Amino acid sequence: MKIESVDLFYLAMPEIRDIGDGSQDMLLVRVRAGGYTGWGECEASPLASIASFVGPMSHSACHPVQYSVLGQTLESPGDIARITRNVRAKSLDLLQADHTLSGIEMALWDLLGKRFEQPVYELLGYPVAKPKTPYASVLFGDTPEDTLVKARRIRAQGFTALKFGWGSFGRDTPADDADQLHAAREGLGDDGTLMLDAGTVWVEDVEAAALRLPALEEVRVLFLEEPFVAGALRSYRELAGRCENIRIAGGEGSHNAYVAEQFIDHSGAGFVQIDTGRIGGIGDAKRVADYARRKNVQFVNHSFTSHLALSASLQPFAGVAGDWLCEYPMESTRLATALTHNRIDVDNSGHVTAPDAPGLGMDLDLDAIREYLMEVDIRVNGASLYSTPELLH
Repeated sequence: MKIESVDLFYLAMPEIRDIGDGSQDMLLVRVRAGGYTGWGECEASPLASIASFVGPMSHSACHPVQYSVLGQTLESPGDIARITRNVRAKSLDLLQADHTLSGIEMALWDLLGKRFEQPVYELLGYPVAKPKTPYASVLFGDTPEDTLVKARRIRAQGFTALKFGWGSFGRDTPADDADQLHAAREGLGDDGTLMLDAGTVWVEDVEAAALRLPALEEVRVLFLEEPFVAGALRSYRELAGRCENIRIAGGEGSHNAYVAEQFIDHSGAGFVQIDTGRIGGIGDAKRVADYARRKNVQFVNHSFTSHLALSASLQPFAGVAGDWLCEYPMESTRLATALTHNRIDVDNSGHVTAPDAPGLGMDLDLDAIREYLMEVDIRVNGASLYSTPELLH
């Protein structure tokens, strides 16, 4: 098969709010080859990613991403790896390229799985998909009372693990933050697994983060996620050394496997969280999952958008029983929930499993998402480099 087309669709909610919710817009990717269609989703700014796919070459290390994808042979997982290497070599200086590649690479796996009638995890070498414990991933309430209500509602839905994040946490006083944490623990119950996502709020300030450690220990948080920005590895390691019972987590900002491996080696973190929509796709995420296991670090997916992205994020560690946690988006927008007809539901035992259908196993609802389609035309010197493709054909 040859890759015949790569179509990019900018989808967005009618209103984009200034909150930590990446499901408000998306770049949906469609790849066609040999009569098959694969779908992927970039966790990235849609318009910037489209530009990286079609923009003019700047120099030999700054080709548009399409240069390394269109017309390429696609017959095996090895071809996906080759295409990935070519994008990275030819678009080395195009910093958006890794995010754009992620959605394309995801779609290539989906397409290849459909051709061979195998789920992606089988193509990755896993004979079966192991059940994961989903943690409901939500934002803090505006007040501790709101957080308490959220936590109780989620526990009533059958979740035994819960992660709160963002909001005003870390920007308020340590006492205010402690109130939020205690509300979360009360609502979840003593036997639940509680986690916190600080959303890089302290940048690299170890002392500011350390002020919250007593409350985090009191409520028995399993891990503190992203206290600092992705590259602040010295700060991560120092804070990890001050923790008694909780672990540090991070890595979602990794845009290639090298960055993620450096995080594993030098951060002192006990959990590494990888987003297939950012790191370069499923192949690089699988590499990190394998590396983390050798280093005795738990691999966790990062996923806060659609169930297409959730399925892709599960594939790299689907067959590993020891990597038991799964981030499960609970507050996605109408756009993200409308993307697919089917969902990855929590089963009666409280677990989720990667779909066993061919490819990523997700059936897109193109009619439902038409209302979110943004019409875009990119022109340079009078010539159109991109105009929004037809979604339904």
